[in-house]
Amino acid sequence: MSVASSRTLWIKTPQACFTANDQDASGGIVIAGNTIVELVAANQQPVTPVNEVFDASDLVVIPGLINTHHHFYQTLTRAWAPVVNVPLFPWLKTLYPVWAKLTPDALALATQVAMAELLLSGCTTAADHHYLFPTGMDNAIDVQVEVVKQLGMRAMLTRGSMSLGEDEGGLPPRHTVQTGEVILKDSERLIKQYHQRGDGAQIQIALAPCSPFSVTREIMADSARLAEELDVRLHTHLAETLDEEAFCLQMFGMRTVDYLESVGWLSDRTWLAHGIHFNPDEIRRLGAAGTGICHCPVSNMRLASGMCPTLDLEATGAPVGLGVDGSASNDASNLMYEARQALYLQRLKYDAERITPERVLGWATKGSARLLGRTDIGEIAVGKQADLAMFKLDALRFSGSHDPISALLLCGAEQAEYVMVGGNWRVKQGQIEGLDIAALIARHKAAAAKLVANA
Repeated sequence: MSVASSRTLWIKTPQACFTANDQDASGGIVIAGNTIVELVAANQQPVTPVNEVFDASDLVVIPGLINTHHHFYQTLTRAWAPVVNVPLFPWLKTLYPVWAKLTPDALALATQVAMAELLLSGCTTAADHHYLFPTGMDNAIDVQVEVVKQLGMRAMLTRGSMSLGEDEGGLPPRHTVQTGEVILKDSERLIKQYHQRGDGAQIQIALAPCSPFSVTREIMADSARLAEELDVRLHTHLAETLDEEAFCLQMFGMRTVDYLESVGWLSDRTWLAHGIHFNPDEIRRLGAAGTGICHCPVSNMRLASGMCPTLDLEATGAPVGLGVDGSASNDASNLMYEARQALYLQRLKYDAERITPERVLGWATKGSARLLGRTDIGEIAVGKQADLAMFKLDALRFSGSHDPISALLLCGAEQAEYVMVGGNWRVKQGQIEGLDIAALIARHKAAAAKLVANA
């Protein structure tokens, strides 16, 4: 992801700039290589010598958005009629047999579509939770690695797993689960082969047993031990629905956070998807441990799962970020759209004065970076990676808007005009560099039709 070290770029006088840290960059941002080296105040010139200038006077600049929960493969089953009007458990039971027919080629297409859609929405880093490894899909994460490299984004690819089949009291059918030995061996391989460390990392690996209702206690505990040994992060679904709470009480004799602690996951190494059904004591314990929560508002509304207690979690010290979740429960992969929905949904719980556009954009940037354990992305500041998203406010829906930062969410800025990852332009004038979108759509639609045929 490197660029020529001699290039020094001044992104000059943006229409507005949200830095996620209250610093002043109204005069622009200076980038050397892949790093931000100077923030320029209003009506000032850079101190740093620059050899290239980019006029941003008609653009609103924000840190590249960070998506902390997704299932890329689910772009193949968007708006599938049999599951449009059902809650989580029957939704899963109906879709498992369809997803079990996934192939490497179909996964590559699904990953391209999900990441391209995210990139166009201003997202520069995405976490994917892939837990399906049916026959022929042993190298699913390897397939995704290649797509990440092609698109030039950053990714946290989580090696998911399912080990608790229907015959043992779980939800997944037997042919979609793996043994603990297979899961752990492949997890270790992927970490050693692909996981990058330090500032500027493009590809990272985390361990991600799917959920309490699809994995054994043993694989949860073993994954926690392996993550500590190899110093990687942990991810899972937790407290998404009341059905899940009832399952944990029946299967393990404890609530979800007690279960999490019992298998060694209640720590700042962990981030959880959804995090809806916590009581006050559980929220306090999550905060004390520094466990992160990814809020997925659209999925939570679509499946009628509930509402994440974001501000209560933050008040106790738990980091909060945003995720679009899988495209079979969203059914989009657009992080700006997700941020807009988070703003409105959370206002229903906490009121308009406390849930501001700036706060929600902070969840989608700096907050999400914390969930992934990264300090080099998620904000515009000297020393941070040059990951930026830039939006034009010239469409009809923005006419008459006054505050550019608020307009991003209130008026619905769903597509970025320019996106930069590590100093490299990945989107220019609303187009992804080097990607034939029309051809991708045609191939993806054919794969999606094939997957659900005869289902």
